[in-house]
Amino acid sequence: MSSTVKRVVQIPEPPIARFLFADTRMAWVWLIVRLYVGWQWLVAGTEKLFGYNIDIGSKFGTGSLSDSWIFTSHPGAGLAGFVKGAVAQTTGAHPAVQGWYAWFLQTFVQPITPFWAYVVTFGEVAVGIGLILGVLTGIAAFFGVFMNTNFLLAGAVSINPIIGGLAIFLILAWRIAGYYGVDRWLLPLLGTPWTGSLARQEQAKPKTPIPATSQ
Repeated sequence: MSSTVKRVVQIPEPPIARFLFADTRMAWVWLIVRLYVGWQWLVAGTEKLFGYNIDIGSKFGTGSLSDSWIFTSHPGAGLAGFVKGAVAQTTGAHPAVQGWYAWFLQTFVQPITPFWAYVVTFGEVAVGIGLILGVLTGIAAFFGVFMNTNFLLAGAVSINPIIGGLAIFLILAWRIAGYYGVDRWLLPLLGTPWTGSLARQEQAKPKTPIPATSQ
C-alpha cells in the first residue's frame, strides 16, 4: 500500500506586512499605540480598584472609595450591578446582549461576583502595566482583547471597539511592539516555542573571522 506525501507550501509574508509588523523601524508607531491602549486599561483598572479616576482631564480625581469593586463592605457589588444591567439588555426586538451570554453571566458570574471582580480589576491593571512597560506585549494585548470582547458581549460599547481593534494590531506586531520596552531584552532571552532562545541562537552562530589588513 503506497503512501502519498503531501507537499507543504509556505506562503511568505508580503513586504508591507513584514514592514508593519516585524520591522523595528515601525516600533515607535506601536509604542504610541501601546501606551494609549495600556493607559486606558490602567485607568479602568485603578478606578475599579480604588474608586478614583486617574485619567488626565476634567474627571481626574473624581469618584470615591465606595465606587471600588474591591475595597468595599460588599466586594463585587459593582460587577453585580454591571451583570444586572447586561441581563436587562436581552429584551426587545433587537437585544444588545444575546441570550446565551446572559445565561453565561447568570450561571457562572453572578453567583461568585466577588471572585470575578478581583479577576477583572487586577486583570485590567496587569494588562495596562504590561502594555505601558512593554512586557510580553502580545500576551497582554491578547488578554485585553479578550476582556474587550466580553464587555462588548455584555452590551458595554464605550471605548472597547477602539482599544480592542488597536490591541489586535499589537498582537500582530508582537515581535516589535515592545521593542521600546522590556520586550527588547525579554523576548530574545525567552525566544518562542518554535525558535527557542534567540540569545542562544546568536551565541551558536559560527564567528566569521575578520581578515587581516596589510599595512
